[in-house]
Amino acid sequence: MTTSTGPRLDGHLLSPGAPGYDAARTVWNAMIDRRPRLIVRAASVADVVTAVRLARERDLEIGVRCGGHNVAGFAVPEDGLMIDLTPLSAVRVDPVRRRAHVQGGALLGALDRASQPYGLATTAGNVSHTGVGGLTLGGGMGWLARQHGLACDNVESYTMVTADGDVVTASRADNPDLFWGLRGGGGNFGIVTDFEFRLHHTGTRTLVAEFDFRAEDAVPVLEGWRDLNAVAPRQATFTADVHSTPAGPVATVGFVWVGDPVAGRRLLPALRALGRPVAERVTEPSYLDLQRRDDTTGGHAYRRYSSAHYLGRFPTAAIEAFLLRGATDLHAGADLPGVGLQAHGGAIADTADADAAFSHRGTMFEFGAGSRWTDPAEDGTRITAARSAGAALAPYANGVYVNSLTADEGQRGIRRAFPAAKLDRLTALKTVWDPRNVFHLNQNIRPA
Repeated sequence: MTTSTGPRLDGHLLSPGAPGYDAARTVWNAMIDRRPRLIVRAASVADVVTAVRLARERDLEIGVRCGGHNVAGFAVPEDGLMIDLTPLSAVRVDPVRRRAHVQGGALLGALDRASQPYGLATTAGNVSHTGVGGLTLGGGMGWLARQHGLACDNVESYTMVTADGDVVTASRADNPDLFWGLRGGGGNFGIVTDFEFRLHHTGTRTLVAEFDFRAEDAVPVLEGWRDLNAVAPRQATFTADVHSTPAGPVATVGFVWVGDPVAGRRLLPALRALGRPVAERVTEPSYLDLQRRDDTTGGHAYRRYSSAHYLGRFPTAAIEAFLLRGATDLHAGADLPGVGLQAHGGAIADTADADAAFSHRGTMFEFGAGSRWTDPAEDGTRITAARSAGAALAPYANGVYVNSLTADEGQRGIRRAFPAAKLDRLTALKTVWDPRNVFHLNQNIRPA
């Protein structure tokens, strides 16, 4: 379409007040309330090229939206140009070659729905309305990672629009340095408009086991759960969390199993032997239902803040800190954040750390402390509590997932996400592909 304020597009150009403008600028974290000067809803790769060139001509900051799940809200530039990739959402599956071609605006649910009729899948996150692009460019943890590696480990090739508006391909054969950087380096180098993924025969069945314990009884339970994780089959991803309930804080331990549930049930006696739970849930959702089960808690109506680490170890002192959630009393109140752990290892650690920008492959557990609320008056209290919970686990951290960084961590967070030698290589790569830092609304790697 042609508008009076912009070029011809296959999609739409929105300005403040236009129908659809407010919906396009609304993202997962309700604390983000910025107003771009222009929004390009890109319906083709040519639209992305046009949008990048338009932003540079008008000296506008560029934000790139896919699922809009980044807690920092980098997709929404104040008085800048948002490139909304969501119209570019097609997924095409080749079941014979076990490949999926995924456009840059697709959500994880679309990838799962396209591949599961063939009993195929690739590693994706745990909420179906997360964007494939943002998840994968940061690494991409999910329930299949211990079996088949991270999302970025399963990408065969990327198609990317550069800061100059050129379209390039990155794979092990074409632009291999860029391919290395896109596998975990975030959105620093350009706008990816197409991913080619390897798919795996996973079947369609899963098992989820969860055992609830009173938090005051949970130290030995978590010690045993940690030890079971160390010898768990790769089909199992061990999980734990602590949350507030009207009856007091509850610690939940268990695992998610992707594959034949009968085999997964063999782990249940060992979990049951950890102690006497106050509740037990063992279910067999389909893989699609597993991927959607956290969608409600991942809704878009809440204000959000989080703190995160990769944990290289989880001794008893860390377990005690995990249960306290940054407080000095287990029963400190409902304002404490929920905290959770998800196991790494398996195929994640099979890939050499030097093989991709993604780092800290020796991680034992990914830790997250997250709070959600609706009243702006609670912002300070909630943010402080989440930071305190994160600080309590910091002595056991060996890094952080770049997709979990908050905006206020800045370059300190980047140095946590990437070891010094790897950050030097990423900086050199950024200098080649985006020397003027056009793409800086992200967890930014600055050019030299």
